[in-house]
Amino acid sequence: MFVRTESFQEFIRFYPVVSVIVAINLGLWFFTDFLPIPFLEAIRSFGLAQNGLIYYDQEYWRLFTAIFFHFGLMHAVFNSFSLVLFGPGLERMLGKLKFILLYVVSGLVGNLVTLWLGSEILTHAGASGAVFGLFGAYLFIVLYRKHLLDYQSTQMIVVIMIFAFIMTFMRANINIYAHIFGFMGGFGLAYFLLMGHKHRSHWI
Repeated sequence: MFVRTESFQEFIRFYPVVSVIVAINLGLWFFTDFLPIPFLEAIRSFGLAQNGLIYYDQEYWRLFTAIFFHFGLMHAVFNSFSLVLFGPGLERMLGKLKFILLYVVSGLVGNLVTLWLGSEILTHAGASGAVFGLFGAYLFIVLYRKHLLDYQSTQMIVVIMIFAFIMTFMRANINIYAHIFGFMGGFGLAYFLLMGHKHRSHWI
C-alpha cells in the first residue's frame, strides 16, 4: 500500500490531489524562498502564519496559506515525501473532495491550536499538521475500520506513527501543537468521512 510502483505520469493521473499539493509545496518554496526576488519574498511573508498578525490584525487567511509554505527545502521535501507515501491510499479511498477536506481541516486545526496556545510572536508554517491528520485518519481505520487495511499496512502505519510522534518531541523547532492537534483533527474527521465504507477498497 505504501510502496509506490506507478510511473510519474500514472501517479499524477491516479492521485491528482496529492500531486497538486506536492507541486504547490515545492513550487512555493522555489518561487518565494529560493529565488531572491523582493516581490516573491513579500508573497512568502504574506503567507506565513504569524500569530500576532492573525490575532490582532485578523489576518485569518494565514491559518490556511501556512499549510503550504515551508521553512527551507528540506522542510518542504520531507512533508511532500510524507504526503506521497501516505496520501495516495486515502485519496483513493475517500475520493478527491473528502481527501482535500481531511488534509486542509487537519492543517487548520493544528494552526488554530498553535494560535491559541502558542506565543503571539510565533511564526510558523508547514504541512506537518495536515500530514499528521492523515496519520490520525489511519489510526481511526486501524482501530474502527480494520477491514479497510491489510495486516502489513496496519503494522507499517502503526510503527511509522509511533516513530513520528517520538521525533516530534525529540527534534528542535517542531510545532508540537500542529502535530498533536492535526492528528486529533484527522482522527475525528475520519469518523464522518469513512461512513459507508463497508468493504476493503480495490487499491489495497
